Amino acid sequence: MSILESKIRKINLDRSSIGQRIITCLVASIVATTATTAAGQKSSQPKLVVGIMVEDLRGEYLNLLREHFGADGFNRLLNDGVVIANADYATSLDPAAATAVIFTGASPSVNGISGAEVFDRTTMRPMATLTDADVMGNFTTQTLSPKGLAVTTIADEVKVAGGGVTYAYAISPEPNQAIIMAGHAGNCGMWLNDANESWATSTFYKDVPTTLSQRNRNRSLHTRIDTSYWKPLLGAENYVLLPEHVTKYPFKYSFRQYSAPEKMRVFKDTPKVNEETTAFAIDNIKQLRLGSHPGAPDMISVAYTLDPFDYSKTSENRYELLDSYYRLDRNLAELFNTIDQSVGLNNTLIFLAATPPSQRTRRDDEKWQLPYGEFSTRKAISLLNLFLIAQHGNGDWVNAYHDGYFYLNHKLIEERSKDIEAIRLDCARFLERMAGVNKAYSVDEIIDGNTFDTAPLRQNTVFAHAGDVRVFVLPGWQILDDYNNQSLRSEKVERAVAATAPVMILAPNVEARKIDNIVDARAIAPTVARLLRIRSPSAAGVPPLELEK
Repeated sequence: MSILESKIRKINLDRSSIGQRIITCLVASIVATTATTAAGQKSSQPKLVVGIMVEDLRGEYLNLLREHFGADGFNRLLNDGVVIANADYATSLDPAAATAVIFTGASPSVNGISGAEVFDRTTMRPMATLTDADVMGNFTTQTLSPKGLAVTTIADEVKVAGGGVTYAYAISPEPNQAIIMAGHAGNCGMWLNDANESWATSTFYKDVPTTLSQRNRNRSLHTRIDTSYWKPLLGAENYVLLPEHVTKYPFKYSFRQYSAPEKMRVFKDTPKVNEETTAFAIDNIKQLRLGSHPGAPDMISVAYTLDPFDYSKTSENRYELLDSYYRLDRNLAELFNTIDQSVGLNNTLIFLAATPPSQRTRRDDEKWQLPYGEFSTRKAISLLNLFLIAQHGNGDWVNAYHDGYFYLNHKLIEERSKDIEAIRLDCARFLERMAGVNKAYSVDEIIDGNTFDTAPLRQNTVFAHAGDVRVFVLPGWQILDDYNNQSLRSEKVERAVAATAPVMILAPNVEARKIDNIVDARAIAPTVARLLRIRSPSAAGVPPLELEK
């Protein structure tokens, strides 16, 4: 072989070697990219889920106060998350029922929770919906469990997805919300007990964290509540749209003049309870190292309140309400900053849902001469019973009234061989003729749900707990429950309100946007489940929202 041929051959071999090296590098690059992508997909599942319920949060107040909030609280959600302006609950619901809708993705008729209380026909008294005689209270005499919750929750599915290794805790001032948010499989639901002013739980939960006893021992609310007070957080000039005469007399409320359990009821009606709830939630996030367990996310759920303060001297409590929003904004900022430092908000899914506005508000001062009337339950039962006596003979035909429902004497109706559906319908039509009654429905009309008015009622009625006739009074009227001898102070006038409330979702791989269309509130649970890559709660039949990029 000539010298020239040898050089040409060497050049070709070098070229071949270079080509092989290039191909090898390309393959390695593709494999690395694929591995990185796969790792990215794997890590896209959040490490921590934070569910937040806020009683009576109003979208109009968020818009009004947005520029007055800090950057790390509400504005973190409003600027970086998905904002659903109107999540539809079908009808007005109390916080317990609304929480169940959000966490189960099912309506009360399916999930079993129509409200915090139900009427027990056996004892003829109201009782907590989640009452369970088979358990005991821990730091409380209340015997409660999620037994009355008929379907699974987001927390349940988080626990199942983690094979029981991950954590799911819930914290709320009220027991029903704590238990609903913790679900059946959650580690523990914890709440503030009215009787002893301590954090409490149920023996249903077998994993009560040491944070609970530590809080009660080292930072007991019982030892602090008498020296605690509520006054404006900021100067009067920071409270928008306040009448001038109000700014001259800043409010100040203390709790020491009340006795248990009313002391706690007053405390829970102020933003001071949100501060206590936030501090306890942060204790649990830090000490339990939530978000650090591999395989599936941990979860913590927290409930807050922005319910207008019932104990103010006048019904115009805008000063107090604005201060509650400012304070909650700071509580959220503290909570989010703690999460960011421990887990990272980029590894966290946060959903915040408001409960629908209450239909009952304090009556305005009589000096304004606004339309007003009283619907007496004692009088209504008396007249209704006289009507049924005239129709069907002597007897106590009406047993009780509770939360809008009249309960008939089923035993007497059966003994007289009467048609109970016909009697219910007659009672509804009779009640509609009474002063102040807007509409009355027999429970059978609600079950049929074939009209515009009754379809939403059917969705939100648990028929196992429902009475026989449901009555609605006119806006501006007060249901005076003198049949049950309840305190007139707790009574409120009815108002017509929309059954919608804002919801916000902040999650990795989800772009900020605002959804102005009405969204079914039952869609929140399956949407959260999809973002977590876990299955939806068992009764979540509404399709999830498409939020990811």
